[in-house]
Amino acid sequence: MSAPASPSRASILLAFAALYIIWGSTYLGIRFAIDSMPPLLMAGTRYATAGALLYGYMRWKGEPAPTTHGWGTALFIGTCLLAFGNGGVTLGEQYIPSGLTALLVATVPMFLAVLGWWSGLASRPAPLVAVGLALGLGGVYLLARTPGVSHVALPGHEGLGTTLVLVAALVWAIGSLYSKKHQPAPSPFISGGMQMLCGGLVMVVVGLLKGEAQGFALAQVTAKSWLAYAYLVTFGSIVAFTAYIWLLRVVEPAIAGTYAFVNPVVAVLLGWAFAGEELNAGMLGGAALIVVAVALVVLGGRQSSTTPKK
Repeated sequence: MSAPASPSRASILLAFAALYIIWGSTYLGIRFAIDSMPPLLMAGTRYATAGALLYGYMRWKGEPAPTTHGWGTALFIGTCLLAFGNGGVTLGEQYIPSGLTALLVATVPMFLAVLGWWSGLASRPAPLVAVGLALGLGGVYLLARTPGVSHVALPGHEGLGTTLVLVAALVWAIGSLYSKKHQPAPSPFISGGMQMLCGGLVMVVVGLLKGEAQGFALAQVTAKSWLAYAYLVTFGSIVAFTAYIWLLRVVEPAIAGTYAFVNPVVAVLLGWAFAGEELNAGMLGGAALIVVAVALVVLGGRQSSTTPKK
């Protein structure tokens, strides 16, 4: 088999555009969907449906069936990225606004840079990274100290929501780094479908064990939630998640993770424009610190990649 051709700059830019814009809007989509849907069952069926559609389509197009080992890899990555990563974010959005959630997820590039160094997948971070980490911790502190002032499904538990989202960001970073060297299948589209299917089914099982199906009826789901759900399945999952899986193969993990500090800008503006989420000094200050922090971490990581590993 011949070596795959290097990706074009246009394809890379399109993939980043999908992450920056679409994933920035999915925080609001999640918020609207869980207004009348159980969070884990919503997220789990969203990804399981998207994964089944993508996997089935690629197999119909002639892609070879993955191995048993490939399915095991997909189960691990899907559990990290989706069951823990997206599932934790979805649960967290019950307690904190979508804009604040997106700002907390902006810690992902910091986790990718540091864990990439510890795991040997990236060079030792430059001193600039330490400054970024300190600023990032300060930004997270400001955000955690700022109560949500807009509508959330379960108000009064901002600390729990913040913790859930930060743990989700950490486990997402772990799964992303693992997927850099361990791929379920040669095709990123088959791999993405497998990971969404596995991670989605794990979330469905956890949601059922958590009792989310008790007292829930499809008739109670609003039209707004159904529209948000459809958007999450098609654009948020099939388009953007597959773009992320592909980018992890062709660029450095920390660079792929830069979506996390563009998404907050999109999410906060959409939350303010369409969901009545307010902006205040604490959120703006925390946002500024986190954006600067992740920029420093990514830039520091790129500097250190030009020097030999110790």
